[in-house]
Amino acid sequence: MEILVPIIDFVGEDRSLALGGLLIGGLFGFFAQRSRFCLRAAVIEVARGQLGAKLSVWLLAFSAALILTQLLLLGSQLDTGNVRQLASQGSLSGAAIGGVLFGIGMVLARGCSSRLLVLAANGNLRALLSGLIFAVTAQASMNGVLSPLREQLAGLWTIDGGSARDLLAITGMGHTGGLVFGLVWLAAGIWFGRRHRVPLWGWIGGIGAGLSVGLAWWFTYRMADLSFEPTPVQSLSFTGPSADVLMLVLSLPGQALNFDLGMVPGVFLGSFLAALIYRELKLEGFQGGHAMRRYIVGALLMGFGGMLAGGCAVGAGVSGAAVFALTAWVTLSGMWAGASLTDWLVDRGAAATPPVPGGALPSPPPP
Repeated sequence: MEILVPIIDFVGEDRSLALGGLLIGGLFGFFAQRSRFCLRAAVIEVARGQLGAKLSVWLLAFSAALILTQLLLLGSQLDTGNVRQLASQGSLSGAAIGGVLFGIGMVLARGCSSRLLVLAANGNLRALLSGLIFAVTAQASMNGVLSPLREQLAGLWTIDGGSARDLLAITGMGHTGGLVFGLVWLAAGIWFGRRHRVPLWGWIGGIGAGLSVGLAWWFTYRMADLSFEPTPVQSLSFTGPSADVLMLVLSLPGQALNFDLGMVPGVFLGSFLAALIYRELKLEGFQGGHAMRRYIVGALLMGFGGMLAGGCAVGAGVSGAAVFALTAWVTLSGMWAGASLTDWLVDRGAAATPPVPGGALPSPPPP
């Protein structure tokens, strides 16, 4: 018997979606907090030639998401025929420009949108403010004052949906090839992890965060199959969902629940519980006006860039990449390029600052 049927019968379709989002988001938040999963940190390690533990954790999460998603597709437990990242018309210009802007922003804000949510749940007030600005900007880019600019940039180079957006179809690799591709990156993550002695929670949390992405694909697919109302097949993402949660808070009660409206609070709660259990809750604020300006600019760029690209570091960089959407891979490449360039132009000098008198090294910038 389908395990979801009794739940749907008991609480209804919309509450079932929100409950699933809450649970899966909670798992992702817990694992991301424990493993310190962060695309920005991985990019900076690569850009500075210091391939280490942070890259290992990201590779473990990335490969785990790819492997589980492709296994679900091979086992007929998932169908991506109606997935937004593949079926609808896409924008290569939006993916490229938005990816670069998002990459710049996540270096300036010292964390991507998912990382900011995880840190905010731990008491980081810098991340909380940046996350709120990110959500407001995302909403303004989706339906507000910034939407005309977003639509203009997205219209510069569009691409049809279907096989034209499917890298597995374009390359002829198929889902078996996608699975092998994921296994190769898993091997790379294991190799780097062993070499740099990644702690146990780095392994468990990295892989767990990636599996949460595949689990979300499966859950929403099953819900779409069982629901009477049209239900999108989707996975974890934080740009549009953050804007939706913001509007839920600001709007009158009665808005219909969905997966995203459960997922975002779930990530927050999962990260909070992890920090509470392991005694890592700590209030942290800004260290001056310059730092605040930097975070605000970074959050603005991420909010607009993520909405223009159609996904964030998780939504495009992991969830979209796991189904091999062409635009998602273009976005991910843009994020790496934008983040690497910004680190070189803005932060590399600070990292090379000579020791202060007395032999103590200057403190690294906060996350």
